[in-house]
Amino acid sequence: MRYALPLLLLTALAAPAAEIVLEPSLRHLRVDGPREWANFPQKPDAASLEISFDAAPNAGPATLRLRQQDVKQAWAVTLNGAELGRLDVDEADRVVYFDVPANTLRATGNTLQVQQLTARTLVPDDIRVGEIILDGRPRAAVLGEATVEVSVTESGRPVPARITVTNSEGALQTVAADPSELLAVRPGVIYAGAGRARFRLPAGAYTFHAGRGFEYSVATRKLTLKRSQNVKIPLSIERQVDTAGWVSSDTHIHTFEHSRHGDASVAERLVTLAGEGIELPIATDHNLHIDYAPVARRLGLAGFFTPVIGDEVTTPTAHFNVFPVRSAEAKPADQRSPDWGQTLSNIFATPGVKVAILNHARDLHSGVRPFDPSLFDAATGRPLDSRPFVFNAMETVNSGAIQTDPLQLFRDWMALLGAGQRVTPVGSSDSHDVARYIVGQGRTYIRVDDADVSAIDVEQAVFNFVQGRVMVSYGLLAELTVNGKYGPGETVPALDDELSVQARVLGPDWVQADRILLFQDGKLLHEEPIRLADRKQPGVLWTGGWTLPRPARDSFLNVIALGPGVSAPYWATAKPYQPMSPEFTPYVLGASGPVRLDVR
Repeated sequence: MRYALPLLLLTALAAPAAEIVLEPSLRHLRVDGPREWANFPQKPDAASLEISFDAAPNAGPATLRLRQQDVKQAWAVTLNGAELGRLDVDEADRVVYFDVPANTLRATGNTLQVQQLTARTLVPDDIRVGEIILDGRPRAAVLGEATVEVSVTESGRPVPARITVTNSEGALQTVAADPSELLAVRPGVIYAGAGRARFRLPAGAYTFHAGRGFEYSVATRKLTLKRSQNVKIPLSIERQVDTAGWVSSDTHIHTFEHSRHGDASVAERLVTLAGEGIELPIATDHNLHIDYAPVARRLGLAGFFTPVIGDEVTTPTAHFNVFPVRSAEAKPADQRSPDWGQTLSNIFATPGVKVAILNHARDLHSGVRPFDPSLFDAATGRPLDSRPFVFNAMETVNSGAIQTDPLQLFRDWMALLGAGQRVTPVGSSDSHDVARYIVGQGRTYIRVDDADVSAIDVEQAVFNFVQGRVMVSYGLLAELTVNGKYGPGETVPALDDELSVQARVLGPDWVQADRILLFQDGKLLHEEPIRLADRKQPGVLWTGGWTLPRPARDSFLNVIALGPGVSAPYWATAKPYQPMSPEFTPYVLGASGPVRLDVR
């Protein structure tokens, strides 16, 4: 798409006005190829955007503002042949700013371009970009028109939180904040490790949200800011989901500092963990052992979680998250072999390691998909080659690499159980970023004493994890109890003629559930609808149960709850990382670990 601005606008550009609109609308761009998503038109507006315009030369720095949506590949923004920067690789709707260096603008013949840097890859990229404004002031002046101080409390006390800022159209709004190790700041998102953040914004209408992950309410306030205004915004949140006796764990987290992709520093990662309420974080930078504890103590965040040293053993044929590693000084497992048996032997020889999680089994990495139909029989749960399945856990939800079909990995997991494997289901985030993929959005709840989350009994937590005493959460929790006593990871002995099965679905008031599924040995036994009217108390979305006949043989039960995805900007659920179809319905889910039935 290439065009010149009309004469009326060119006249305005030549005037000394602070703001000039270069593109008032959002434009749909896509390089040659099929649609990435079905909610985009078949035909894009263009493969790139090019705007020609005249302007007064800028003796000092100026600022370019634009709005972007659904960006997944690398797109460059250039002005007069010089790259100002790149669009943020993030599917979120956000407003971003670029510095325009002094003496960049010419009196005539300026050209602004937005174009994809590489040819179309295996995954096409439908994006929208526009609402482009050229401002004659430097970025600090553009963003510094008003000052806001947000404080977040729980029961009157400051608490780490995520603060989300959107403009009048619901797009994430870039803010300006002074550097602080207790803040992690990205466009529209501020994680505040001490529960407070001071930042600057352009004058305008905004919505401010504060939350602390899945277990908490979200507080919201709308406000119109005037130039030179200073405003204090107190926001109070409360715990809504009762998880007493369970600790929240994210077993798959990274930093840019060590994994070399993404954007989160170690300090930012710890601030985001505290801000999302993750109590047992596992450090899993690629082929490294990293100890978060010293930095947590230095930042004053050690009271909010118990960090565990782990590793994402990244091999030519699979990725395995492993923990707990006894010391950061321990030599990481040799990851070079394509042989699973050798790799897993190396993993379990690492001092302290008791857990090996098979990560994102349906995703393609290094040309290999671990559970590709040519390698894995999904009906029997057995490999079609010589790989030994001696891992003892697998990701059933990875919120940074969500599946098009929410039940695909659960079916794979249930097939493994049916084949006699002892495999724990896992929820994780695979987050490398501060804001793109929310750390702890996918998480695993482990049955263990949570009275002091700064001193969790890691040995007991790991033992219970391996036993399957877990619940997987991606916006919901699904509790399962058999005969009023036995939960996930436990065995019901000497069965009576009938089984009493009870279930609950938990979630905050900003999440919905619409159905719960009960499985026995991987086969769907019951499916119940969940309605808003089923909410009888805060945090409890559904309560119910079933009576089952005594099974003829040893068996296992599990439940999965499903609901519509979250579109709100403060906790938006992601699109599939490697989609299997341009059609996608966003979802949340919760799942229990297995309850085993021992028939004697």
